[in-house]
Amino acid sequence: MLEGVYLNNSNIEWIEKLDCLTDLHVHLDGSLSLESVRHLCDMQNIETGDEIELSEKLSVSSDCKNLNEYLEKFEFPLQLLQTREAVKYSVCQLVKEQEEQGVIYSEIRFAPQLHTRKGLSQQEIVEAACEGLDESRKYWKSYSCHNLILCCMRSDDNKDANMETVRLAALYAEMGRGVVAADLAGAEGLYATDTFADVFRDAVQRGVPFTIHAGEAAGAESVECALNFQAVRIGHGVRSTENPLIMQELADRETALELCPTSNLNTKIYETIENYPIQQLMNKGIKVTVNTDNMMVSNTTEARELALVADTFNMISVDGDTSTNDTVLVLANGEAGNEKITENSKAYDTFYKALSYVLTELSKMIAGDGEGCTCLFEVKVINAKERQQARTLAKSIVTSSLT
Repeated sequence: MLEGVYLNNSNIEWIEKLDCLTDLHVHLDGSLSLESVRHLCDMQNIETGDEIELSEKLSVSSDCKNLNEYLEKFEFPLQLLQTREAVKYSVCQLVKEQEEQGVIYSEIRFAPQLHTRKGLSQQEIVEAACEGLDESRKYWKSYSCHNLILCCMRSDDNKDANMETVRLAALYAEMGRGVVAADLAGAEGLYATDTFADVFRDAVQRGVPFTIHAGEAAGAESVECALNFQAVRIGHGVRSTENPLIMQELADRETALELCPTSNLNTKIYETIENYPIQQLMNKGIKVTVNTDNMMVSNTTEARELALVADTFNMISVDGDTSTNDTVLVLANGEAGNEKITENSKAYDTFYKALSYVLTELSKMIAGDGEGCTCLFEVKVINAKERQQARTLAKSIVTSSLT
């Protein structure tokens, strides 16, 4: 846990009881639980050491200096994810843990090219991940849905590998195996976004939606480049605040940001949560979502991220209107924090009204009725008169439209 980051117990407690959270930005290799890592080590006859030693290999400390140091925590889990069995197990287990934490929709991302050290092809890795996703369905609720995003990687000598990742994203999306988009991840500060134009030109030609990590280790110019590539979402994107014109473009295009507060604190983009620009972004009309990034590396959960934001910025809702604008965060409000979650409580109403909007948009996009993107962008508070319809949608729309 980060030093100096505290949560209001009432918020975290009631958010953890809600089975309607979403996580659009979560990395497989950065989210292996201790249980999963021990199992993977047993599978491969690798000594794990005690819990403290294992945690130090997997999670950053409060004195993590930057993104490059943060990325070092991925090396050990990647060593464990080099077989079909390991990838299949890890995807299934992560979904199981998400469901236990109340996450009913997620997009789990990973880079197939990082899992080929023992001779497997990218396609064999993607197939194993899809098999793990299929197996995880036994843990889904009737209204759950989980998908996969395939990451290209930032480097100076892997263009062919990135092109193969895009090809596989197109292939497995067409096959309906749960792959919904591509991504670009890795050391943004070392490898500029604009050097990957050919990769994402190919993605556009193949009709593959994509998000890009941008505006994290690099500035607003990286976000601008991702927008020029036609990214449908931006991973992180917080440094877009450095350029008012880029913020306006994000708002005008309705391109959502995948915010990951704790991760950005870990990598020292911001020293304290009070400096986090979520309200600044929302006040400019930019669509935002709150996500975990790496559950194990950052020692976090979706509920914890939402509670951190709710506690810090006192996000409240009054008569269906938020205190900033009409965009909320699959997050009810601080006022409801002391209420029990019952069907008649304010918290239940707010969350399920929001959730119905989430699922409606997902169904449109995956069915091809949206603007070509398979991913959720925003959640709006729906008028109180639509409350019952929202509850019905929340429990039915995924099974009827997404599976």
